Amino acid sequence: MTTLIDRPNTALLVIDVQNGVVAHAHDRDRIVANIATLVDKARAAGVEVVWVQHNSEEFPSGSESWQYVPELVRRDAEPLVQKAYGDSFEDTDLEAVLAARGVGRLFVSGAQTDACIRSTLHGAIARGYDATLVGDAHTTEDLSSYGAPPPDQVIAHTNLYWRYQTAPGRTAGTVGTAEVDFTAAVPA
Repeated sequence: MTTLIDRPNTALLVIDVQNGVVAHAHDRDRIVANIATLVDKARAAGVEVVWVQHNSEEFPSGSESWQYVPELVRRDAEPLVQKAYGDSFEDTDLEAVLAARGVGRLFVSGAQTDACIRSTLHGAIARGYDATLVGDAHTTEDLSSYGAPPPDQVIAHTNLYWRYQTAPGRTAGTVGTAEVDFTAAVPA
């Protein structure tokens, strides 16, 4: 249960699934398809879908690399949060967006596993949110030439350690796309 008072609602975060971010991502097509499934499930259950988009020199606002992948289409009524740091909360309006919608529970999906996904998960739980990682709906590129493990191992390790993450008064965990039931997360 979240430690945020009067925040019973749930949101799906779709983080940085942009052309340039996932162009060389591990298992890109399957991950994007799983995220599309999550978006459809959330919308059908009346759960907020919040889109997060990274801005940087590599992904300048308005460029092709900055655009969300064509398989994922944000609706006009769905919030879009612009960010410049790994943690989607850092120096953004994400907290205000979630507070205005009474959101205290997050399902997290997107890219990159070893950067923005991990940072946002930790940022969420540190701020009092329940934070669930959708284990088959996040990805990263191969950074093994820089000394990182291969991407499938980065993803597996993140899923493993987040499954056992805890904090006082908050829940965390890892679930698969098929197991996500947003209707169970919607308050009666």
